[in-house]
Amino acid sequence: MAILPSQITGVSMETFEELIKQCIQHFERQRFSTGRINMYRFLWLKKLMPYMIKESVPYYDASVGEKFLRTIVTGDIISRYQDDIIRSVNFLNEFQETGTISSHHFKPLERELSGPIGLAMEQFLLHLGALRRTQKTVSEYRRALYRLFIYLESKQIQCLQAISETHIVTFLSTSTNNKALIISSIRFFLQYLHKEHLLENDLSLVFDGYKYSRSEKLPSVYSKSEVLQIEASIQRSDATGKRNYAMMLLATRLGLRASDIAHLSFSNIDWEESTITLCQYKTGNDIKLPLLTAVGEALIDYLKYGRKNSESDKVFLFTIAPFSPMTKSSVSNMFCRIIEASKVDVRGRRHGAHAMRHSLACRFLENKESMPVISEALGHRSTETTMSYLRIDLESLNQCALHVPPVSSSFYEQKGGVFYE
Repeated sequence: MAILPSQITGVSMETFEELIKQCIQHFERQRFSTGRINMYRFLWLKKLMPYMIKESVPYYDASVGEKFLRTIVTGDIISRYQDDIIRSVNFLNEFQETGTISSHHFKPLERELSGPIGLAMEQFLLHLGALRRTQKTVSEYRRALYRLFIYLESKQIQCLQAISETHIVTFLSTSTNNKALIISSIRFFLQYLHKEHLLENDLSLVFDGYKYSRSEKLPSVYSKSEVLQIEASIQRSDATGKRNYAMMLLATRLGLRASDIAHLSFSNIDWEESTITLCQYKTGNDIKLPLLTAVGEALIDYLKYGRKNSESDKVFLFTIAPFSPMTKSSVSNMFCRIIEASKVDVRGRRHGAHAMRHSLACRFLENKESMPVISEALGHRSTETTMSYLRIDLESLNQCALHVPPVSSSFYEQKGGVFYE
């Protein structure tokens, strides 16, 4: 019997364990795996409960879980361990509030910006919206500002006037991930504060002498034999293997991005015409691809013998209860794990869905396909985007190399060779 919200609002330490017990029983009824249930039990009893005891928190509610998460996740890069903790807290909060758990995936961590500094940050984000910045861009700015907000909070900075150049420089020195985004976001925010007379000094000037260069990188590609080795390494004896193999072929044979694989619906597949037609999640452009025999057979094998019963129109589902649709991040993580386990040497190369897309482009170039054909196959808006792949066509680049004529020894010996000593 599920707990009623009125029975458990404000759970004391004594009944906190009972809440956990009831939630675990719900997991068991929903056919969650034993390993996952044990993981959640461990996180609740060995991580969350010690936090409550340390902070002398007598009752548990969603606000306690939120404060606990803020001690665990401080940046915008979330590890798998942090992912599990966020998921466990969101499950517990939902069960405490409703007596059930409706979804498998977790809600994004709320990045609450409070106090005078947080209010100024929220006003700045509204300003970005007025400038017609996209929602994605505003979210990226929020992540960057949240990192600065947490840093200032840790230094007990409560108002804008207390922020100094030293704080900004020190914050930058502690930032390692997405540094270019952090710099541009904080600079624009500080310029906004000065322009709106919220800050007397223009602290953005601290960035004038700061240079952050990002070196040009070649796309990571894998040879045909390596791609075949990766595909063959997937064990297709169970539901997870059948699903993963079908998703992998969509990337290696058709060049689909992780986001498009995750969002693939039954309506996108025309079995009679043997085509896949979809609107690309990244670009919003429509693309029509042939449903290759190997890809079609992999999809049929998964749909007949691997996919769980679900009312979802998405093709690919998680293989653990409650069997919700896959997400972009889960597809990307799956690709990384498969490629790492395939024993292909990945040193110095990225190993995700996009690497498989780059590798397919490389096969096109090896087969002397024209730029328009490659552009259409990959769903690029223009051939200019496709031109970036020319950097990995080493065979054609070698053909463009000019022959360097030999230089006689007399050239180096002229005037006694004093210029070449």
